[in-house]
Amino acid sequence: MDLSVKPGDDFYRYANGIWLKTNPVPAKETRWGSFNELRDFNINAVRTILNESASQKNAPKGSLEQRVGDFYAAGMDSATIEKLGYKPIKADLKRAGSVKNMNDVLNEAAYMRTVGAGSPLFGFYVGQDRKDVETMVPQFSQGGTTLPDRDYYLKDDARSQKIQQAFKTYVTTLFKLTGVPEATAAKNAETVFNIEKALATAQMPRVEMRDPHKTYNKFSVAAFTKTTPAIDWKPLMAKMQVTGQDTVLVNNPKFFTELNSLLTNTPVADWQTYLQWNVLKSAAPYLSAPFVDANFAYTQALTGQKVPTPRWQRMSSLTDGAIGELLGQIYVQKHFKPEAKARMEEMIANLIKTYEIRINNLDWMSAETKEKALAKLHAFRPKVGYPEKWNTYEGLEIKRNTFFQNVRNANKWAYSDMVGQLGKPVDRTKWGMTTPTVNAYYSPVMNEIVFPAGILQFPFFDPNADDAVNYGGIGAVIGHEISHGFDDSGSQYDKDGTLRNWWTPEDLARFKAKAKTLQEQYDAYTVLDTIHVNGKLTLGENIGDLGGLNAAYEAFKMTKQGQSNEKIDGFTPDQRFFLSWAQVWRGNILPETAAQYILTDPHSPGEYRTIGAPVNMDAWYQAFDVQPGDKLYKKPEDRIRLW
Repeated sequence: MDLSVKPGDDFYRYANGIWLKTNPVPAKETRWGSFNELRDFNINAVRTILNESASQKNAPKGSLEQRVGDFYAAGMDSATIEKLGYKPIKADLKRAGSVKNMNDVLNEAAYMRTVGAGSPLFGFYVGQDRKDVETMVPQFSQGGTTLPDRDYYLKDDARSQKIQQAFKTYVTTLFKLTGVPEATAAKNAETVFNIEKALATAQMPRVEMRDPHKTYNKFSVAAFTKTTPAIDWKPLMAKMQVTGQDTVLVNNPKFFTELNSLLTNTPVADWQTYLQWNVLKSAAPYLSAPFVDANFAYTQALTGQKVPTPRWQRMSSLTDGAIGELLGQIYVQKHFKPEAKARMEEMIANLIKTYEIRINNLDWMSAETKEKALAKLHAFRPKVGYPEKWNTYEGLEIKRNTFFQNVRNANKWAYSDMVGQLGKPVDRTKWGMTTPTVNAYYSPVMNEIVFPAGILQFPFFDPNADDAVNYGGIGAVIGHEISHGFDDSGSQYDKDGTLRNWWTPEDLARFKAKAKTLQEQYDAYTVLDTIHVNGKLTLGENIGDLGGLNAAYEAFKMTKQGQSNEKIDGFTPDQRFFLSWAQVWRGNILPETAAQYILTDPHSPGEYRTIGAPVNMDAWYQAFDVQPGDKLYKKPEDRIRLW
């Protein structure tokens, strides 16, 4: 803490100032804060598990230790990886480079998906139908680009131009590494950029993509084909291993009509280059050093990261991403205690109870809508720690000496597993995050809140800490995830997870008006030079923070400590609660990364998450004696009260 700062002037620096000064971003990172410290602890825990597993020469075949150990050992065998160069993708490059016509282009794009060699042209996944949540349905989305957001292709300010140049250099370098002459490689980079720019132009901006109704467009396969005369979706879907499906969901139909004309108006030679680029970029991180270095140089331009992430860390993350539920089983045995799960479940129950009280007390919502809101709240399904049913990755082949093939096999397995869900009942035991992940999420279609074991540790959660610290940390995270069910997007789904309005028109209008004031509060925050927080893009997360912190505070006030005034380390229970919240969000970030996140991240920067909710809470003003004239002071009538 920096006690020389007045909490009412800069609560973020008051709570974190000395830490911020003494904890610069390490060279291998792009940001450094509480999340990163815990992620660092977890990735080291994972590394230990992987090293122990890899060193067990006689682990039984098919055992957890053998499979995760072999996957990791293959990734760490850099001698073999260097020897191979780009040999593992030679056949793919040849295939992609020999497409003869538009139909070949589409078939190759479909084939690449099924073997885990890339996802060109558009996005595709299988998921629940938002208006018929018991059904899994094929879903097509805008895509086909490499840079993190469409704006990078469309803006021409200095920052964007620098990134466009780094991207073209990356494309040129990868082609050169496969023996393409420099002039041709540079020409290829222009071709790729122009195709991707055309795809980016057809994409909807991120803020619009937040609207679940706008992105819900249902077509029969035949009707979808009518909108794209050059693409016959039925045979193409069969090539993507999707058969027997007569309906699809499309998030942006205009994108596909634009893709259709791009396909017909672009020479096949350009598509050959684009498909080869997709092979190259999806493989680069897993090939020999020159490819990995080129990939890092591109990352560096985007994020400002100083040195590459160490190999062990990349391979630990890759193992978690590829076979996370094998690794997760060992992680839970070593790092997650049953009492942590029990304490967490108790806190979730308390927060749901608090939320119920808060909904009942809302002065802006009618009894009719309250009833529906409470029904939704009571239908929430919490998941804590780890899945009750682990994935076995049956049929996935992993060998100790074929790193690239292991990665491909895992991608291919994941794709088959995904399309294999079609025609089956929705599996409600599935998790969208792996066990060691330092994060949490709310799924509107499942109406569930999920907390992996990875985040259930200090500074978010400590079974031995006082209630103030836990409720200000993980309590606010639980409240945040619950609030997502009632944010600007989540509030459009009912208790069953169906995208269906349950509001009276008057209540919805009042909710939107309140949300707009919150959007304006965050729009006013400056991040870098002239860059402001995007209040519209971050609205859902900001509602999550405001609702979550209020609910966590009220739940804390039901505990024995919450009702006392007993100081610990000179701080009252309420002060400790708000300090715990502030210290969760402390962090330093590289300017390049900060600029990227403003375009791509639906969360506000940590500094503004720290103050954004408390400045709307009377309890914070009382706890720190914040008065008119203090920089963060908001008049009582201007404080935003939502949930």
